[in-house]
Amino acid sequence: VVFQVIKCKAAVAWGAGKPLSLEEVEVAPPKAHEVRIKIVATAVCHTDAYTLSGADPEGCFPVILGHEGAGIVESVGEGVTKVKPGDTVIPLYIPQCGECKFCKNPKTNLCQKIRITQGKGVMPDGTSRFTCKGKQIFHFMGTSTFSEYTVVADISVAKIGAAAPLDKVCLLGCGISTGYGAAVNTAKVEPGSTCAVFGLGGVGLAVIMGCKIAGASRIIGIDLNKDKYAKAKEFGATECISPEDLKKPIQEVLVEMTDGGVDYSFECIGNVGVMRAALEACHKGWGVSVIVGVAAAGQEISTRPFQLVTGRTWKGTAFGGWKSVDSVPKLVTDYMSKKIKIDEFVTHTLPFDKINEAFELMHAGK
Repeated sequence: VVFQVIKCKAAVAWGAGKPLSLEEVEVAPPKAHEVRIKIVATAVCHTDAYTLSGADPEGCFPVILGHEGAGIVESVGEGVTKVKPGDTVIPLYIPQCGECKFCKNPKTNLCQKIRITQGKGVMPDGTSRFTCKGKQIFHFMGTSTFSEYTVVADISVAKIGAAAPLDKVCLLGCGISTGYGAAVNTAKVEPGSTCAVFGLGGVGLAVIMGCKIAGASRIIGIDLNKDKYAKAKEFGATECISPEDLKKPIQEVLVEMTDGGVDYSFECIGNVGVMRAALEACHKGWGVSVIVGVAAAGQEISTRPFQLVTGRTWKGTAFGGWKSVDSVPKLVTDYMSKKIKIDEFVTHTLPFDKINEAFELMHAGK
């Protein structure tokens, strides 16, 4: 088989703070243990916007962003056995090699096999598969889904059922899996429990869905944007409140509302002040608070140690704790059998060339 360089459209981020630019790029063939994918659908996520803003210390430009995608395998490099051309796949920003000590440990999903090169915006061999106007373009999060074709490591793909609608299941590449897993894997929410979810974007809604599926009896949604309350209730929130309407700090109000605090709280914003509030809203003796949102570089969290001495637990989660290659196909199956929602998360579907509008809608909270 003679592999060809593919010319296609991609949204290139030439520099921090600039809009994405739709360009013709060249996508090189996959090398050993790499997979080239025709991306059918991609979603936008705050993490893409965070890197685009220039605040991400790992951000390198020019780059093709995007990490919530789904597509069809176009070709595979030497030594690839798990997928073949024509397979339906979801690229994974947290791979699963099955060999590193992280993959062998059931307590974590943070495979470290290609972490260093991925963070530098290159493939495991240290080079890029993208060029544009004669310049090398960096990869992003090992996925780069804002391109009609992308190349990923073979440990960074989940093969899924061919019947799955790709414009929906692409969301399992990050947001929905992250929020849902934060509730069911990281917090391990129990039936009858009381939960508080800070931030009612896509991730927060997925946390609410997870809490509800786990049998929580009370789920309190917290957001400044009241336009998000109706959707949160549709997903299972029993009530919603805005910190702006309160005379006291949100954690004090939650402690009063819940006779001592919530059993589980989730921070889905990436704001260190809210992270503190979420911990302090937890019940003494057993409350668990999970940090889901990613704070900007260099920020630090604080609370009084007494909060932890008196029995609260502070946890964090990445990609909802799912071992990616094993779990994403199962999440697709759960969606196809209507155990979890995805369609309800989709507010807008736009053509690829309107990608900057998609970011505007996200920033506007729409």
